[in-house]
Amino acid sequence: MKYEKKKFGVLAVELGFMTADDLNFILPQQKITSQRLGQLFIEEGLIDNEQLAQLIAAQYSYQYVDLKGIEVPELIHMVPLEVMTKYQFIPYEKKGDTLVIAISEPLDFFKAIDELEVLIDMDISIVIASINKIRELLKKVETSQSVLDTASDDMRLLIVRQSDKGEEILSFERVSAVESPIVKLVDSTILDAINKRASDIHIESSDSGMIILYRIDGMLYQATEPFDISHQSPVISRIKVMSELDISEKRIPQDGRFKLKVMDRYIDFRVSILPTIFGEDAVIRILDKNSLVADAGEFRLDSMGLPVQELEMMRRMIHAPYGMFLMTGPTGSGKTTTLYRALSEVNSKDVKIITIEDPVEYQIKGIVQIPVNVKKGLTFAKGLRSILRHDPDKILVGEIRDSETAQIALQSALTGHLVFTTVHANSSFEVVTRFMHMGIEPYNLIAALNCIVAQRLIRTLCHCKTKTSISEKELVKSGIDPNLIKGRDFYRDNGCEDCKGIGFKGRKAIIELVVLDDDMREMFIKMASVSVLKKKAAESGTVFLRKAAINEVLNGETTLREANRISFIELSEVEA
Repeated sequence: MKYEKKKFGVLAVELGFMTADDLNFILPQQKITSQRLGQLFIEEGLIDNEQLAQLIAAQYSYQYVDLKGIEVPELIHMVPLEVMTKYQFIPYEKKGDTLVIAISEPLDFFKAIDELEVLIDMDISIVIASINKIRELLKKVETSQSVLDTASDDMRLLIVRQSDKGEEILSFERVSAVESPIVKLVDSTILDAINKRASDIHIESSDSGMIILYRIDGMLYQATEPFDISHQSPVISRIKVMSELDISEKRIPQDGRFKLKVMDRYIDFRVSILPTIFGEDAVIRILDKNSLVADAGEFRLDSMGLPVQELEMMRRMIHAPYGMFLMTGPTGSGKTTTLYRALSEVNSKDVKIITIEDPVEYQIKGIVQIPVNVKKGLTFAKGLRSILRHDPDKILVGEIRDSETAQIALQSALTGHLVFTTVHANSSFEVVTRFMHMGIEPYNLIAALNCIVAQRLIRTLCHCKTKTSISEKELVKSGIDPNLIKGRDFYRDNGCEDCKGIGFKGRKAIIELVVLDDDMREMFIKMASVSVLKKKAAESGTVFLRKAAINEVLNGETTLREANRISFIELSEVEA
């Protein structure tokens, strides 16, 4: 097909997406960075992905289509999923002997047309759609096929129960001719979430139906198209049966847990059921011990990828003879995993280590580990009292939730034990306030504390990352002096088959380690202001979370948007 290619920037002005001044501002940047104009327009906030697709369609004289609201096309079976993923397209419609496909960039696709025409024995016609919408549909296709394909007789999940005689393994219901579709759906969803390394499964009810979402690397992604709302109650009932909850009670929240045997390994699940206006919602937390081991490598602090200075400071703290090593951060920030790494490093035959956890997420050889069992009366406080009578050298308390546990843990740290523990707080310097709310005297807390480590998990870019430029305006908004980072490369998420089009693959920890030396203790006890405490901590070598996040951006490990997502922009903390 012959056409006269129109200038991209001129088209953008003609279509009213930007002014001539905007274009003149961007063109010099394009000559410096050699990026495509469309990407620069998006980064500067002049257009969105849909407008970019309209511009490309106008430039090459193709039809633009908006895929918003379109379900998985019926024509999807005509082309293998691998081919669609490889070339990033979706079958749009069939016109006689011609298959119309939606793509985002014609130049990148021309080489694939001949291969496709041979594969499906049809002529190919092209329409233009935004890359975001195409990737969303491809993701839905992949998940839909996974849900349908994974539920088979040889992949049946086994519920593991604890009985008086030990471990008892029960299989799901045996269905002779036709398996229950609800059992198949729940089985398949759990398997699919495990395969995608999800940490949580969210089952939500809404006016559009039942929605299943996965939390992967801390972000929520919709797993499938919404199901009919009539499936909501049976699915929730199925999960309640697995968790030994009351299926007749639908008006109050319920919490439970179950264990599955999947492909010869045991996986724990924690379940929370919550009544909403459309029905009951469920969140299933996946505690995959095998995933934890795989992520940890040798399961030592070395594999966290921390800067050398912070790694050495942390090692010094975990080898202290007594005191408290305290980690803080929100739920899901990797605190427990870091403590496991620390325990693995100090674990030796001549040292007795006892832990009390809820639940025991990973079993470490040579360490005595106790699971909390509130129903049987084994709380953190009661377990900790008993632990002290077993003459431990080091103790791990999974979490300090109440004043009684806090008092015992602090007393242990002050009487010759090294105590590892966690507490929920937003920053290192809010820990004291958190303990004060539990009725703990600041003097006792500060006397026991060796250090406070605040931690977050930041998503790392996949190998498909591409270089990008960031405007001075955005850098200033993010608290970065553009003059101090000249010559640095920035990267953006791109998306490929390995990362399932997300652009990120995995997460790494960033930490803020505050060591409590004599001067810092005195300042804490005098209730010095946070700004004074931060200044003193910085002088002692503390790298604050914000700066740690920016360092990952400058090292090409993540994006500026991701750094802004997980850390507050505070100008006083940011230096290049």
